[in-house]
Amino acid sequence: MAYTLSLDPDQLLTTTRTVRRRLDYERPVPRELVEECFEIAVQAPSGSNARGWHFILVGDTEKRKAIGDLYRQAFEQYRTMPFSAHALAENAKHEETDTMNAVVSSAEALSDNLHRAPWIAIACQSGRVPQIDGPMGHLTQASVWGSVAPAFWSFMLAARARGLGTAWTTLHLMFEREIAEILGIPFDEVMQAALSPVAFTIGTDFKPAKNRRLEDVLHVDSW
Repeated sequence: MAYTLSLDPDQLLTTTRTVRRRLDYERPVPRELVEECFEIAVQAPSGSNARGWHFILVGDTEKRKAIGDLYRQAFEQYRTMPFSAHALAENAKHEETDTMNAVVSSAEALSDNLHRAPWIAIACQSGRVPQIDGPMGHLTQASVWGSVAPAFWSFMLAARARGLGTAWTTLHLMFEREIAEILGIPFDEVMQAALSPVAFTIGTDFKPAKNRRLEDVLHVDSW
């Protein structure tokens, strides 16, 4: 087992941040260290114990560059979308303006530098979610994403405990087929779910997020 940070469970859960600006692109990350994180990821719960997850770990320079180029193209489109960080920053409440502007800045930084991360990790799921209308479609979607998401989040928690930074993103899915071709993923049989850079962080002193008020989102017995 590699050296891990001295974090109790609550500290780990409340300080595993999306890391973009504080990724150390110059420091190599041993493959064995990342694989330790995936060893923990595959212990995550899975609907019906199906365990349909797969993970692609990309360290090849040319492949990282190709993925980074596609990610930048996706980001160009994302900037103008109504749910982008940029749009949310423009409409943010006064007390959240600085936070959202920082999010925009860090998102821009990741777009510019994704290819420089020592590793890019991509979470995948066997099969492709069928287009089904009604409750069964909702159930199918929730079941699939509810299986791969806990595993990839476990990976990120394990990475944080080892001084590594991650950033969950899905923008690459605009070019999922192209990335599948780059990596040899059988597109019709396996779908990509999320992507993250993996790098050591510059410093490990991450703090809980501000302005997360439970009373704004917790509903007891009724909405």
